[in-house]
Amino acid sequence: MHEDERPADRGIHPAYESTGKSNAEFHRTLLRVTAYPLLLLATFLVAAGALVLRWEPGRVSPLFLMGTLLYLTVLERLIPYERDWHPSRAEWRWYGVYFLLTMAGSALAQLLVTTAVGRIAPADPALPLGAEIPAALLSGSLAGYLVHRLGHSQPLLWRLHGVHHVPSKVNVANNGVNHVLDIVLAQGVVQLVLAWAGFSREAVLAAGLFTAAQGYFVHANIDVRIGPLNHLLASPEQHRLHHSTDLSEAGHYGSDLSCWDHLFGSFTWRPGRAPAAVGLSDPTSFPGTGEIAASLVHPVRRAKRPGNRTA
Repeated sequence: MHEDERPADRGIHPAYESTGKSNAEFHRTLLRVTAYPLLLLATFLVAAGALVLRWEPGRVSPLFLMGTLLYLTVLERLIPYERDWHPSRAEWRWYGVYFLLTMAGSALAQLLVTTAVGRIAPADPALPLGAEIPAALLSGSLAGYLVHRLGHSQPLLWRLHGVHHVPSKVNVANNGVNHVLDIVLAQGVVQLVLAWAGFSREAVLAAGLFTAAQGYFVHANIDVRIGPLNHLLASPEQHRLHHSTDLSEAGHYGSDLSCWDHLFGSFTWRPGRAPAAVGLSDPTSFPGTGEIAASLVHPVRRAKRPGNRTA
């Protein structure tokens, strides 16, 4: 064979190139179908392990959260919904600071709430654990829905929660862009409600793991569609609309279950519907995401104008 006839010099045959593209698309399609079930399975296995092996909730929750964050970050690169929503280097730095602040505030709230739950929650709950966990999930989801909706409808609470809506992208990293007090309030209310309702620490932990997984999943910039399950469970399809600058479609206050949005008339998702833009319709009403110190003191400053997402 002459040197100029070697296969390496003749390029890739169109058939092989087509096969390569087909295989890549097959793998992306497989990821789109399996990504969410795998997350739910992991949540179930971690919750089951924590309950059976009596793992310490204060250790399980942060480790599970980090695993979920890593998993979804990888998926954002493999099956992105919107490539322009990938964080820039500067945004990664800002999001990292917010994440650390949120984790610190969350840890403090978790410590206080866990102590309270340990004292308030009954030693012998009335329901068996198999019935208690779904009941805790429904109760916690309702409390979270109401706190979230109040965060949009009450101007004072919006000055806390609005920090989360400043970014003009929706991705798993900027799920951590929150005011610390907003996180403390939301987590504290939900878990204390569960404790006062009589749910055990085990049920609170299991429900909390699912809620944490869902909270990061709905923010993920991934091309995943769950079809009719959107009427039962929250998804990125819905939550992108929640961040829409068009308030007529920005419902979906439930980040875990969809039943409360149906019940209270805030369910606006339709198959294939996408927001024209996300973020604040008046970006000047809040400091920019990179202005971290200004964002933290924003709630105590005198308002120049009312929050633009309050209903």
